[in-house]
Amino acid sequence: MKKSMKLSSDLQNLRIIEKMIDDITLSLDLSDEVYGNILVATIEAANNAIIHGNKLDPQKEINVYLDVYDKKIKIAIQDQGPGFDYEHVPDPTAPENREKINGRGVFLMKRLSDDLIFKDKGRLVELTFNL
Repeated sequence: MKKSMKLSSDLQNLRIIEKMIDDITLSLDLSDEVYGNILVATIEAANNAIIHGNKLDPQKEINVYLDVYDKKIKIAIQDQGPGFDYEHVPDPTAPENREKINGRGVFLMKRLSDDLIFKDKGRLVELTFNL
């Protein structure tokens, strides 16, 4: 099963992504834990793409790809931003970062997915979840 969509960089479009995840996970009859992991990690990735990648520019789009195969779900989110240094994201659990509002998205994506890959200078994030 494959799905893809292009969405403008509007935070309201996170609801469309949430609905897509709801529909897929219902059809697969996933546990609440797996559903929660997929939902939170994917929304974090899309949120980062819209806010940090595309800078909330409504003229820019994010691409969302979903593929279900071999007892896995792979979700890819791509933005049109300049990219970022994903290898040097500060650890939000470090004492000096605990009070900071930002910086938890990549941490959550790493913890909730079974595999996390950044490509294209960080403009493309691939999240894989084992079912």
